[in-house]
Amino acid sequence: MKAKQFKEVNAVYGENQPEYYPLPAYKSEDGTAVFCFELDEEERKKIAETGELWVALRTFNQPLQPICVTVNKSDVLITQ
Repeated sequence: MKAKQFKEVNAVYGENQPEYYPLPAYKSEDGTAVFCFELDEEERKKIAETGELWVALRTFNQPLQPICVTVNKSDVLITQ
């Protein structure tokens, strides 16, 4: 799974930080950050077989932030 560039990208998290992969994002005025990930063929097959997608968030022992995982861009990205 790799982070994917998309036309609305206006920020890149982890840029110039060698310990992280750059993460292209759309950052909205309300603080929402939207990312897109592209699955390779093997990952697509695995999800089709299991119906599962696992998510891990690094909270650094801070409160968990709300997240939304979806396959629909329109669920997370509303731009004028």
